Amino acid sequence: MTTAQLLLDAQATLGEGPIWDTREQVLWWIDINEHRLHRYDPQAAADSESRCRTYDLGQRVGTVVPRTSGGLMLAVEHGFAAYDPLTRQLDVLADPEAHLPGNRFNDGKCDPAGRFWAGTLQSVEEDMQAGTLYCMYPDGRVEPRVTKVGISNGIVWSSDKTTMYFIDSPTRRVDAFDYDDATGEIANRRTAVALPEGIGYPDGMAIDAEDKLWVALWAGWGVARFDPATGELLEKIDVGASQVTACALGGPELTDMYITTARRDLTGDLLDDQPHAGGLFHARVSVPGVPSTAFAG
Repeated sequence: MTTAQLLLDAQATLGEGPIWDTREQVLWWIDINEHRLHRYDPQAAADSESRCRTYDLGQRVGTVVPRTSGGLMLAVEHGFAAYDPLTRQLDVLADPEAHLPGNRFNDGKCDPAGRFWAGTLQSVEEDMQAGTLYCMYPDGRVEPRVTKVGISNGIVWSSDKTTMYFIDSPTRRVDAFDYDDATGEIANRRTAVALPEGIGYPDGMAIDAEDKLWVALWAGWGVARFDPATGELLEKIDVGASQVTACALGGPELTDMYITTARRDLTGDLLDDQPHAGGLFHARVSVPGVPSTAFAG
């Protein structure tokens, strides 16, 4: 059994959204509730300012992806936004839920064609059917793809570009869809992985070069690798925090597993038992990941 090692004792309230940026060979990740975007450069000297940089976004942020034209794209609290880390300029480009002030954006990633997918959840009353998964095209238009979502989380695509995998956390499943890379249309939703009892709730997700799924386990103290063809649990990486939120494969060979965690609502003995909750963790894996796709707009 592999155990992840603490990389940064970040004490994030709700660490999330790690993604390896192949352009700069750095890891981007976020702290949703603290409005922070983090940049981690593993090649920089440990005591240098460039090792870890933090950007205050002024609002909650659900996820981050690179952008082909430069800078980054974010799913912030209320919409899709462009962000320039050099100038720290944030521009909201589209807010498909302006009529739903109780909702906020959560996790998301770019599909193989460079469209930006991100979903919402209701952060006020926690209506488990109030969210929607959206797709933002490179030309800026935004279309809903999955409705009646509880907590929109992990999303990845198969190497042959025919299948999309998506997590709505309260369902405790990873669902598969037929995916049309040319149009971004999806169809034929079905269960790929039903999480076993006692393993936690599925949160963020990554896919490796063998098309196996790495799923972060909220309340599960780890990250699990599943075969989506059979639903079989293949292996698990233990993490020294219960609220494991997301994972990304990065590094020069894409075999570095970066794992984000949270310390939200942990107090007293619960926090004493996991003092590094909210930290960024790291483990090595034998099967590499795949390069992240940047937003094509």
